[in-house]
Amino acid sequence: MLRGTHSISLDAKGRLAIPTRFRDQCRDDADGILVCTVDIFEPCLLLYPLTEWELIEKKLRSFSRMDPQERRIQRVLLGHAAECELDGQGRVLLPSTLRQHAGLEKKIMLVGQLNKFEIWDASRWQQQINDDLQALPHEDWGSSARLRDFGL
Repeated sequence: MLRGTHSISLDAKGRLAIPTRFRDQCRDDADGILVCTVDIFEPCLLLYPLTEWELIEKKLRSFSRMDPQERRIQRVLLGHAAECELDGQGRVLLPSTLRQHAGLEKKIMLVGQLNKFEIWDASRWQQQINDDLQALPHEDWGSSARLRDFGL
């Protein structure tokens, strides 16, 4: 499971260091290969271990080539997908086009989301989490069957 929020600095080449506790998992599960693409809902990037990304590709493969919305999703996700190999120091190079898309500069946040990481510009992440925390108490939790029974 990929979880937690990690403050990381990109180096001058655009590499990010995967936190030590996840490196072995990424090497073991996916031979050190990760796939990075854009998030179609938020201004961030998604970073998947290859084995998890292959599940996404399987779903995308089942999409209709005749449905414009499904083709758009395929085009955006697959068109931006880039393999990123973990180097000897546990770093991955994020392509410059993806860094530009998400507005990534030096300070970033790597956010575990079970099967993937989200990669955010640190200031955008702070704004997003503030917005989410303000919105949660006011949302209609009863409208979702899954949330109705959720408790902490």
